[in-house]
Amino acid sequence: MSAEDLEKYEAELELQLYREYRDVVGLFSYVVETERRFYLANWVEVTPRGAEGEVWFEVHLADAWVWDLYRPARFVKDVRVVTFRDVNVEEMAKSDLQVPKGDFGS
Repeated sequence: MSAEDLEKYEAELELQLYREYRDVVGLFSYVVETERRFYLANWVEVTPRGAEGEVWFEVHLADAWVWDLYRPARFVKDVRVVTFRDVNVEEMAKSDLQVPKGDFGS
């Protein structure tokens, strides 16, 4: 497999992942970003932890979808993430998630 073939393959995987995201985003209430992953979830809890001057975060998600090109099953019932980096949690307004209606050539 050439570098060009690999690039095309990864571009196709990314397009498929984006299409899946577009189809499922309306099912979730939260967007969660960590340094390694992007999640959609319906329940999120972030708990700061610390010991000996170190601070980390424990992130618990339920009913989640994971943005990951190489993961065969992206829907996850329960996720726990431990990170020393920032965690961004945003609650999505349901009106922001609606696909615009219009005539798409049908």
